[in-house]
Amino acid sequence: MDKISSLKQIIINTLDNNKAQDIISIDLKDKSSMADYMIIASGTSSRHIQSLSEQVLHQLKNNGMIESKIEGKDSNEWKLVDGIDLIVHIFHPEKRKFYELEKMWSELIPKEKLII
Repeated sequence: MDKISSLKQIIINTLDNNKAQDIISIDLKDKSSMADYMIIASGTSSRHIQSLSEQVLHQLKNNGMIESKIEGKDSNEWKLVDGIDLIVHIFHPEKRKFYELEKMWSELIPKEKLII
């Protein structure tokens, strides 16, 4: 198992242990050059979402991803934790339904349309 795959599992376990809901992982290797994996999860409240994002950031930094950061600090409904090769979105369930990232990134994208 390579380093990013191991880190992905650590992040999934961290989210699960901290009661995140509906955790999914999407392999981006053949879809985008921005990251290898995207993890999407839901939190139950703004505090829960904030706490989950801080836990994920802590794990990323502890595992050598020192350039990691949280985007959306002012939002109560969404956080993005940028782990360079691993992107973690944590949403309020209603916002998650609105954006439908799982649907967008789970579909196969023809290589000609890969720009990101």
